Amino acid sequence: MANTKYYAPTGGHPAQTELLTDRAMFTEAYAVIPKGVMRDIVTSHLPFWDSMRMWVLSRPLSGFSETFSQYIVELADGGGSDKPEQDKNAEAVLFVVEGEFTLTLNGSTHELRPGSYAFIPPASEWKVRNNSGQVARFHWIRKYYQAVEGLAHPEAFVTNEQDIEPIPMPGTNGAWVTTRFVDMSDMRHDMHVNIVTFEPGGVIPFAETHVMEHGLYVLEGKAVYRLNQDWVEVEAGDYMWLRAFCPQACYSGGPGKFRYLLYKDVNRHMDLGKYNHRS
Repeated sequence: MANTKYYAPTGGHPAQTELLTDRAMFTEAYAVIPKGVMRDIVTSHLPFWDSMRMWVLSRPLSGFSETFSQYIVELADGGGSDKPEQDKNAEAVLFVVEGEFTLTLNGSTHELRPGSYAFIPPASEWKVRNNSGQVARFHWIRKYYQAVEGLAHPEAFVTNEQDIEPIPMPGTNGAWVTTRFVDMSDMRHDMHVNIVTFEPGGVIPFAETHVMEHGLYVLEGKAVYRLNQDWVEVEAGDYMWLRAFCPQACYSGGPGKFRYLLYKDVNRHMDLGKYNHRS
């Protein structure tokens, strides 16, 4: 993976002469946000940040995906924040796709670069600053942490995908591997953010249908992805957002690897909401 390059949006604006047609779609079961719609006009900003803009890829929506939000943050040189998160209940993962910046997390300083991954527990003290002389871009995935009585909160950590050995899926001979940043048996974690890699010709050979919501950002390559009843072409820079139980599968046609950053909610009882038990 030493030569891995991750796709990152740069914004801009299409010319008046370009065709409107694109692959963007929003359905009752999934959304596809192609890289071509991540333009200047759809960026957002946050309080207490300097020289920053972001693309909001997903956010909780009633009746759709409800557990998480995901941003791509662009930091200009000198940009950052000493107060990035105002919600003490929010946990986060940062994953760097371009450039370098400094993360100060609970008193420890880390120099982040492409492939860097930081897990930030709720109520952490953290800040970021880009003094690299270049633009930096990173994913910021946020989730309301579901505490469980008797389980401690997970600790903060910083690593890089280059330092983690991918795990082959059984029976795939390495055609489908997952880079896991958190031990699956660690019940303290209520979300996993992994990197999934398919070699050319690799497939998900059945329509996965399960309770976990997904955010999938294509880091590299291209594939045909099954979403509900549709086969959709996706490529580096595209984002897919799946609600619970949306059937999914994929076929990686090559010529290179197909890789994506994957969010899913895990390890917690289903919220029964208004359907409380009545005797």
